[in-house]
Amino acid sequence: MAEREWLGESDEPVEDKLVDEFRSTVEEGANRLNRTWRALIITGLFGGIDVGLGLMAMLAVVDATGSKLLGGLAFGIGLYALRLAHSELFTEDFLVPINAIAAGHGTWTQLVRLWSVTLVTNLVGGWSFAWVVVAAFPRFDTILLETADQYLGKGLTLETAALALLAGFTITLVTRMAQGSREGIATIANSLISGFLVVGLGMLHGALSSAVIFGAMHAGSDYSYASWLVWFAWVIPLNMAGGLVMLTLPRLVRTWELVREEREALSASRGPQRRSREH
Repeated sequence: MAEREWLGESDEPVEDKLVDEFRSTVEEGANRLNRTWRALIITGLFGGIDVGLGLMAMLAVVDATGSKLLGGLAFGIGLYALRLAHSELFTEDFLVPINAIAAGHGTWTQLVRLWSVTLVTNLVGGWSFAWVVVAAFPRFDTILLETADQYLGKGLTLETAALALLAGFTITLVTRMAQGSREGIATIANSLISGFLVVGLGMLHGALSSAVIFGAMHAGSDYSYASWLVWFAWVIPLNMAGGLVMLTLPRLVRTWELVREEREALSASRGPQRRSREH
């Protein structure tokens, strides 16, 4: 009885809040997986543009205060805009569509389409907006050049690999936190937390950090697109490992009873439909 009270009022084997979160992520994940090509491209482009907005805020704060931590906090403005606009950021939603696929509401082909288009359009949007920011605020060039050097200068080491892992984990975790609350203040807090941790602490995130690197290139950095591509080629897999292995997989195991129930219910509902078509 005591355990039942702790879990909540429903008969599910996990807490009620986890049940609500699971169902909401399955619904949202199915919607994302089934977006049209036009919607997918636009949401990805605006995801990159929103990141560019965060870049502009970060540069302004670092220029005024010299604090990278405060600059990271300001970067959260772009992440807040991204969530309000329902844009798409690569690694942000790893947990959401995978829950939908595990529950039988999507396919792996749809997931590859979602991730690949989102990543490419994030980069295009971030590259374009970074060009506008550099053209509008040339006084920020030095900050961009120094920050890009911090991202690209060390190459692949144990330290930078860990920073990339943590970036994927952090962005995915904050998305999960957002699923637990629909309050506006929680959305703001989650966005600021993301910016403070990922950007303020100098973590390496394929989409977020690339916006900074592109800005530095526009500002005259000696780094080439080939150098960025080599960096990008090892950062993205580590971002994915951080989001998928460190958080999404354990979370899926935690709610596996709900996954099985959803798949069984879906299979039962499709059975009569198949029989009616056969007749």
